[in-house]
Amino acid sequence: MTSRKHLLPPAPTGLFLILLWPVWLFAAQPLDRIVAVAEDDVILASELERQVDAIASQFQANGAPLPPRPILRRQVLERMILQRLQLQLAERNGIEVDDETLRQALLELARRNHMDLEGFRRAIEEQGMDYARFVENLRQELMLNRLRNSQVDAKIQVSEREVTHFLETEAQSDPEQAREYRLGHILIATPEAASPQTVQKAQRKAERIAAELRQGLDFRQTAIAVSDGAQALEGGDLGWRKLDRIPTLFVDIVPKMKKGEVRGPIHSPSGFHIIKLLDVRGGDKHIVLETHVRHILIKTNEVIDDAEAKRRLNILKRRIESGEDFAALAQAFSDDPASAVKGGDLGWITADAVVPAFAQAMNHLEPGEISDPVQTPFGWHIIQVLERKSRDDTPEYRRKRAREILTRRKIEEETELWLRRLRNEAYVEILLD
Repeated sequence: MTSRKHLLPPAPTGLFLILLWPVWLFAAQPLDRIVAVAEDDVILASELERQVDAIASQFQANGAPLPPRPILRRQVLERMILQRLQLQLAERNGIEVDDETLRQALLELARRNHMDLEGFRRAIEEQGMDYARFVENLRQELMLNRLRNSQVDAKIQVSEREVTHFLETEAQSDPEQAREYRLGHILIATPEAASPQTVQKAQRKAERIAAELRQGLDFRQTAIAVSDGAQALEGGDLGWRKLDRIPTLFVDIVPKMKKGEVRGPIHSPSGFHIIKLLDVRGGDKHIVLETHVRHILIKTNEVIDDAEAKRRLNILKRRIESGEDFAALAQAFSDDPASAVKGGDLGWITADAVVPAFAQAMNHLEPGEISDPVQTPFGWHIIQVLERKSRDDTPEYRRKRAREILTRRKIEEETELWLRRLRNEAYVEILLD
């Protein structure tokens, strides 16, 4: 057996060795420490600093002024605490994301960036990110989306009466129903069932901040420093929103505001809000391009693989180009029973009514032209465009948009309350210096 003395540097013997050895062994390996406890989980200083560095890099990449490190650290830590609490709740509710779902999400991200999966992985690593950590972060984000859907989204309902009332109100406030607003938002939060003293203290703080903002204090930096809102690290910027996407609390105020104006504090169950109208812009009618299209579908199975499906469709395409009737061949050979009985006719459709691969192929065809075989999740198709037309679907679009806006608005408001409740009811201990 190797003598222990050969594994250690020369040192005096006896008690003096015992005292020196641990110092030599660990001097270059500083211990990590806990900076926060969130129920059954802890957040380490190294995890926090890694997240702070990532956020700081995003600020620098966007050319935005970097807030003081302690302020950035506090905001990032609060975001991490909320994430850990949500992940624990997801696990308790049995919410999981399987490997295939994760793979499909990665493929979709790669497709949006016009890459295959391997190219997407290289791009992530070339940006200095650890790909395994990126994948795990994506898995967690998918889990959180499912959790919020079960806890908030699935419980949201919008009635036809609400849609009608919204459209009537919108028409009165903005006849063109097309104006968009860019809002800045600061929240000074109060816990549920807060004491009158706590509420008064938060109100005084919000009033002081609002007054300073009206005197010229930088809104973005202030939001980063003091806001408890979800967009604090974005400087409180809520982005461009039409009136139907603005939180209910502000919907009657914003149309009356002038660009650059600050309003608040505005009280709600979440606390005191301060808003600033950063910008405003108009819009046009909603015109859609409709395509009258038909297709023949060949599905793959144990007998028909991709190559065989393409071969059969190429034969059918040549027969059609030679003069045979498309409708008759669709009735005889298409695996889409709903359209086959109509000669493959799908009627007048818009691009967003079909899967992306089908829409892309359809949009590249001229009337009368037949596509090469196109693969979608349903199988392989040949597609023929019959006619195209533009249509003003503004009334239908506005009603659909109204429902989406009301749903998003309710989700946003309920999510904020749900997260605040989750945070207030959890055991959280912050151990930052």
